Amino acid sequence: MDKRIKHKNPERDAALRRELFEGVMRNQLSLGDAVKLMQKVSRLTQAEFAAHRGVSIRVLKEIIAGSANPTVETLNKIASIFGLEVGFVAKRPAGEEGEAKPPGGARS
Repeated sequence: MDKRIKHKNPERDAALRRELFEGVMRNQLSLGDAVKLMQKVSRLTQAEFAAHRGVSIRVLKEIIAGSANPTVETLNKIASIFGLEVGFVAKRPAGEEGEAKPPGGARS
């Protein structure tokens, strides 16, 4: 039997999903961190997750490492299972953590 299934923990799974969606909504996750968290939520290995989402393992590893230049189509393939798609978000000023400022906000 698959070890991931045997040790299923609904509370942990729910917490990981919350972390993913809150991080996305607050613009706090890098692309690589978001994809890595999606893989973790799915409880699949990198190879299994890549195959499930229809991308190569190489592309998945490069996205997670931050060295890829993926297409919008590839990102949508990965994110669609979570009800997410690629879109525009407000930029965070360099080096600043937390929520993004709305467009047109005051600058110092």
